[in-house]
Amino acid sequence: MASAVKPIFIFLVYISFHLSLVASKSKDPTPAAWPLQFHSILFMNNSGTLQKVDLWYDWPNGRNFNIIQNQLGKLVYDLEWDNGTSYIYSLDSNKECRVLHFPVGILRPNWLDGANYLGQQEEDGFLCNVWEKVDFILYYEDVITKRPVYWAFYTGYTAHVMTFEVGAVLGDSHWQAPAYCFEEAEGKRKPVIESVGWSGQQWKLLKGIPSASMTL
Repeated sequence: MASAVKPIFIFLVYISFHLSLVASKSKDPTPAAWPLQFHSILFMNNSGTLQKVDLWYDWPNGRNFNIIQNQLGKLVYDLEWDNGTSYIYSLDSNKECRVLHFPVGILRPNWLDGANYLGQQEEDGFLCNVWEKVDFILYYEDVITKRPVYWAFYTGYTAHVMTFEVGAVLGDSHWQAPAYCFEEAEGKRKPVIESVGWSGQQWKLLKGIPSASMTL
């Protein structure tokens, strides 16, 4: 009789352990959706090439703006609209601009849906929940505040989130690309800006755009 009970007991223990694992997995935290509008200052590092980025995200108005200061270098503006049009330009005397058209618009507030939870890790002095999205980006979110802390792209590009102002909105007058951006349509091409920073090169990959189409 005892020999018959033992296999049943082991089986029940196995089932209980399996169910506990399933339950534990189902309790994994999910990343917070992005606020509909926010302003964030990011410090970017691309294998030693440093940038400071002012990110203005404005989902209700279908627009995203990245003001990119390269270390001791060019100040570049990356203005993106949800209709798939991006304007990459400078405001210096060279009047450089490039108009890009993509089949997708700006990132949705819930773009992290479906990300794979990797557990907790300390980054930049904050205890973070960490997710991986489409084998492309690691996203670190503060456990307590749910604010983003750090992003790491598979290419080696990293972003340190310095500020995160929920609800901050950039005035409408700042969202207008300069007139010379529209001269390209008339056959008057302007010089091409070589680097559009993290947004033009990284987020557009995340949105499923082939890398060949990002060549400036």
